[in-house]
Parts: sequence; structure tokens; C-alpha cells
Amino acid sequence: MNVELTRFKVKEGKSKIVDEWLLFLNENMKETLITLEKEKMYVETIFREVLNGDEYLYWYSVQEENGQEVEESEHWIDKKHLEYWEECIDKNFKPIDLSTEVVMIPEKVKKSMI
Repeated sequence: MNVELTRFKVKEGKSKIVDEWLLFLNENMKETLITLEKEKMYVETIFREVLNGDEYLYWYSVQEENGQEVEESEHWIDKKHLEYWEECIDKNFKPIDLSTEVVMIPEKVKKSMI
């Protein structure tokens, strides 16, 4: 099981598009959740932060190994999600993976995940 938290920088001037992107995911949550099954994604959460004038999005995820990559998906939600990604995420900034130090998932929850 992979537990990850990664920080991505938002391109300058794209905050309004990020607003639209996150609203899109929230408004289409039923369809969005369907796409997580093939990815073997148990939990995916997006956090947002402005730090020293720069905007960042953080992805927290709990995922089983060998899930489908979002780029391989034919689902319209994933295609739109990747369009927003391309428009908003700064590829010149190397994503930062925070170190996983402790994972606390009760056994009964873990069993229901796999």
C-alpha cells in the first residue's frame, strides 16, 4: 500500500482556473469516485496553500500498488482532470514528495480497503 503526500506548484495567474478545477471535481464527485476504482485508489485528497506568494496543491493518497495510471484512463472525468492539470501545474517546479514517517490505519479499516 502506498501512502503519499506530494506538493505541486500552480502556474502563476492560474488561481481562478484552479478554483474551477476543484469545483469541477466536487460537483462531479459521483463520477470522480468511479474513476478511483481502476486506480486502486482508496483515498485521494487535494489540499491548497499559498506560501510566500506562490500557490501549491498537495495530493494526499492511499493507493494499492499496480493501479491504473490516470493518464491511461478513457473516462471523461479523468480526461478533463488532466486538461486542468496541464493548464495549471507548473512543470518547471519539481514536485516534492513529503516523507512518510508513520501510517496509522486501524486493521479493520485496512481490511475493508483491500
